[in-house]
Amino acid sequence: MTSSASAVRFEVPTELSAGEPPEARGTARDEVRLLVAADHRPLRHRRFTDLPDSLRAGDLVVVNTSDTVPAAVEGRRGVAPVVLHVSGPVPDRPDLVVVELRTLDGDRVRDAVAGERILLPRGVVATLLAAHPDPAASGSRLWRARVPVEGGIVPWLRIVGRPIRYPYVTGRWPLAAYRTIFARPDEGFGSAEMPSAARPFSPAVLAGLRARGVGLAEVVLHTGVSSLEAGETPLPERFRVPPPTAAAVNATRAGAGRVVAVGTTVTRALETVAGPDGTVRAGSGWTDLVLGPDRPARAVAGLVTGWHEPQASHLLLLEAVAGRRLVRRAYAAALAHRYLWHEFGDSCLLLPAPR
Repeated sequence: MTSSASAVRFEVPTELSAGEPPEARGTARDEVRLLVAADHRPLRHRRFTDLPDSLRAGDLVVVNTSDTVPAAVEGRRGVAPVVLHVSGPVPDRPDLVVVELRTLDGDRVRDAVAGERILLPRGVVATLLAAHPDPAASGSRLWRARVPVEGGIVPWLRIVGRPIRYPYVTGRWPLAAYRTIFARPDEGFGSAEMPSAARPFSPAVLAGLRARGVGLAEVVLHTGVSSLEAGETPLPERFRVPPPTAAAVNATRAGAGRVVAVGTTVTRALETVAGPDGTVRAGSGWTDLVLGPDRPARAVAGLVTGWHEPQASHLLLLEAVAGRRLVRRAYAAALAHRYLWHEFGDSCLLLPAPR
């Protein structure tokens, strides 16, 4: 890639960070705001319930069915309290997990060292083995760790863990607040954080899509911790694109419909198995694909997304789908009209002109 950061520049005022679920603000999940941004058209300010009216018959909406794991566990580094985030398994060592350490206030722990032991609930001890992904890195925020738990780490997390949350979130919300309606328990470890672009979907929205003649297909991509720092690129993640979804994507494109991905996770999964001509094949495994200027989207022609932080690598993915000009227009409008950011915030539908 020529760059690991988007050229779209902005600052998010603190008050635009959604600190609680919309339901706690008196708004239904599907009533969050939706900015519809299409090339060569005026921007439209709608509600998520209007999503079906913004698409057309023959389009295909693709969603992620990964479930959210309560991946944050409180423990101790000696006498100091700490929160351990379990990001997921190590790609080449399924017996190990990738973890992140934070203080109770949400600050990253920077002075961890290999060999350090973290005391966790029910007598479990996590041992830090090496920085991740670069074992030679100093001050790493991510670590490869051994967390031996009888019966498996996921059942243990479901007993002792809670959803990962960041300092802008006020209060502790149940795991249900971090699940989409598409979430489906899967074998092994799910997502450390919610695939949040799909959070506003509701049965009413799905009924509206069906009535509109818009199709629905599913993929799986299990996300790790999303707290990437400026300049960091996404780490490898586990994905699965089943044969019926690949067939639906190819049929949609052959029929001149648009493949609309719900979130960066779906985009990454589909584009991992997309050939140079945009034809998608079924596949599964680990993806290290990073979309950006050197690798634009081939199969995905539209994107439902939340609002991402400045300098986030996710912005490059948005630009790979929608182009820098459309993304810049959308973000400028979102700031001017005070849309809300983060997993409990508002939404955007990006519909670029056909390439």
